[in-house]
Amino acid sequence: MADQSSQFSGTMEVQERHKLDVAKLEAYLKENAAGFEGPLEIQQFKGGQSNPSYFLITPNKRYVLRKKPPGKLLPSAHAVDREYKVISALKGTGVPVPETFCLCEDEDVLGTIFYVMDFVDGDVEWDPALPHFTNDQRSTAFASMNDAMAKLHSVDYKAVGLEDFGKPTDYLARQISRWSKQYKASETENIDAMNKLMEWLPNNIPEGDETSVVHGDYRLDNTILDRNSKEVIAILDWELSTLGHPLADFSYHCMTWRLEPELFRGLKGLDLKSLGIPTEEEYVAMYCEKTGRSSIPNWDFYMAYNMFRLSAILQGIMGRVMDGTASSQHAKDMGARAKPLAIKGWEQVELMLK
Repeated sequence: MADQSSQFSGTMEVQERHKLDVAKLEAYLKENAAGFEGPLEIQQFKGGQSNPSYFLITPNKRYVLRKKPPGKLLPSAHAVDREYKVISALKGTGVPVPETFCLCEDEDVLGTIFYVMDFVDGDVEWDPALPHFTNDQRSTAFASMNDAMAKLHSVDYKAVGLEDFGKPTDYLARQISRWSKQYKASETENIDAMNKLMEWLPNNIPEGDETSVVHGDYRLDNTILDRNSKEVIAILDWELSTLGHPLADFSYHCMTWRLEPELFRGLKGLDLKSLGIPTEEEYVAMYCEKTGRSSIPNWDFYMAYNMFRLSAILQGIMGRVMDGTASSQHAKDMGARAKPLAIKGWEQVELMLK
């Protein structure tokens, strides 16, 4: 597989279909972003299949702008307004998030709604094996990722003003229903394993409900690492965040250990001990210790659920490829992984049924 860090990291000239009216944006920011001073230069970040992201450069400060893509959109998708709300609310909680400056819901400014946040200067790593890190650096990075997620799931969501950020019950049932509908809305081929998962999952949800703020897409490449310490200094891409079950969120993050590197930036098959990377069991134990748990029952269900969910997300990307609204030139490669992810998800179910 091609080097994903070069494919997805860094910036490029703004693609034609994502061009912005620089004068309009500059005028808006002068009025609505405290301390903003032009002139403004704009580049586009390579990464992000969902919401196009822009690097805003001024003589005194650098910013990031995230906006909804143009064209027909799936219901409730591309929720940059929700991203803005949760990032703003989490400031001061210990969860590493960028500072936010403004949310623009007036589509006359740039065509779709957008928000602007601080540019956090660090490294985004795409390969969880972290090949150019030392063993100590890998250990630090994974411990820091684990700690950031434990802190997120420990936030009192009512105290930070997120009580209305989602429904506090039945998260798994609602998510399975939502992603089944999203998958069907963007279906480009019949995937038997996905059909089986959509039928089996809603009838086998484990008992016990918990509620916390959940990120929804927490993985290494949605974090920024400090260049020196290798600790997480910002968590990005909050568009899928809501109130939900923390174990569904954490197990999504832990799919990294169940997926091969060539399938979806996984660790399966690697000699983790020689790399200084914790095993899945060790990583889960770290999280349990930080969140006061003795263990996590029904772990394999959560894994099957998350492979189904990721498959639906990737199918959504493929749907946008087919209708020409995907915001990354590498979106087709991502969308093609929906089927193998669904097959892997059903394999998790078959292991439980044996």
